[in-house]
Amino acid sequence: MRLHVANHPLITHKLTVLRDKSTPSSVFRSLATELVTLLAYEATRDVRVEEVTIETPVTTTKGVMLSQPRPLVVPILRAGLGMLDGMVTLLPSAEVGFLGMVRDEETLQPATYAERLPDDLTGRQCFVLDPMLATGGSLIAAIDFLFKRGATDVTCVCLLGAPEGVTAVEAATEGKSVTLVLGALDERLNEHGYIVPGLGDAGDRLYGTV
Repeated sequence: MRLHVANHPLITHKLTVLRDKSTPSSVFRSLATELVTLLAYEATRDVRVEEVTIETPVTTTKGVMLSQPRPLVVPILRAGLGMLDGMVTLLPSAEVGFLGMVRDEETLQPATYAERLPDDLTGRQCFVLDPMLATGGSLIAAIDFLFKRGATDVTCVCLLGAPEGVTAVEAATEGKSVTLVLGALDERLNEHGYIVPGLGDAGDRLYGTV
């Protein structure tokens, strides 16, 4: 597994505002979109391209365009939906699928309750969106789901991660082509499985249910 923790003052600034409990949902949503676009730049560094020949107003030249099949963006419902606009801003030609996953608050184990993905992902690059990498259970389940469908490369984009979650994902994806892109790597998980210092429940803060 490849791990990339973003190191940029704009990303740190936006994360600071997101962490602040007084930040209203409308600002939280807007900043999350901006932050994901910045993280998407790092996440797509190895996106597959192919060489093409084009005509400029002056001459013929070579360039690159995204390869086929197109990348697949997969937000994990519900909180991952708040990251989708930021990702497709940078990858407007990507296809979008969905995975609905929920974490049991007692066992902290994930369960899949819905999916809308192509049946065959052979040869596809997939970008998974999940705001918080806490225990890693949901992300591991999503990665496993995509590889079972035939995906060959999975990149996960998270606003925040905990060391425990990073370790769990690394152990569970050994031998697979997986990249993890984080806005920040926080200190730890608390006894309830929440990231510290974190930013609270991303889904609740995105959709104003706190």
